[in-house]
Amino acid sequence: MKFQGVLFFPVTPFAADGSLDEERLARHIGAGVDAGAGGVFVACGTGEFHALTPDEIETATRVAVEVAAGRVPVLAAAGGPPPVARDQAARIEGAGADGLLLLPPYLVSAPQQGLVRYVEEVTGATALPTIFYQRGTARLTPATAAEIAALPGVTGLKDGLGDIENMHRIVRAVRAVPGTADFQFFNGLPTAEMTAPAYRGIGVGLYSSAVFAFAPEIALAFHRALDEGDQTLVDTLLDEFYGPLVALRDEVPGYAVALIKAGVTLRGLDVGGVRAPLLDPTPEHVARLAKLIDHGLEVARA
Repeated sequence: MKFQGVLFFPVTPFAADGSLDEERLARHIGAGVDAGAGGVFVACGTGEFHALTPDEIETATRVAVEVAAGRVPVLAAAGGPPPVARDQAARIEGAGADGLLLLPPYLVSAPQQGLVRYVEEVTGATALPTIFYQRGTARLTPATAAEIAALPGVTGLKDGLGDIENMHRIVRAVRAVPGTADFQFFNGLPTAEMTAPAYRGIGVGLYSSAVFAFAPEIALAFHRALDEGDQTLVDTLLDEFYGPLVALRDEVPGYAVALIKAGVTLRGLDVGGVRAPLLDPTPEHVARLAKLIDHGLEVARA
């Protein structure tokens, strides 16, 4: 399961009664795949994994698989307590996904061998290729990352910490393990475009793009400019779109998800609000987001 291009992390639309809106999820994912996504990661961080029931994760996965129809890989998230994560992994596999994004256990700090054990126990419940997401309570040393990379079924590591030096050491440690030539690394920081140039410098070229969910034109223009060495466009988008977006995102905890949903709605598909404990953006912030999107589109089309 090899990835290339911009990776799409769709939001999870909710209907007026608060339930998962399958029809709008299908439209959202279909638009992203048609726009040129390199893979679909459904019911993950941007998709409010933390607020979904196991049934909803399974349903969202099934919808994504049906819509993608084999055009791009589809992955979904599992995480939390080991029995819950194993159940989620089995459901995701049963729904037809191509892979699993394994989020860390929560509200507990574990020793390094405990994290290895956690990955072993969850991946043992599924035949799906698994990408491990280090963030929050899961902070790997280079030696632990290499040990996890050598486990059967583990095919990638996504970084959500942003410690470039340690991540560089992790890349080098994993690459030293025989049989890891196809192992893939992902930049999983919020608004990953802001750090994409730095991550490329340590051998991590893949990244998740939340912006792709509401403005694929901007996300694709940035990715293309990065690939082609168009430093002028990269700098302009970073300075005039991504930088201000991050500044707005950082004003309120949870806006890394809430602003994305607001952006999708601004672009014409009403996906509803976010579930607690997150809050929807204020009208003022939505207005600022709308102006940012308009300007970003102008820059991308220039």
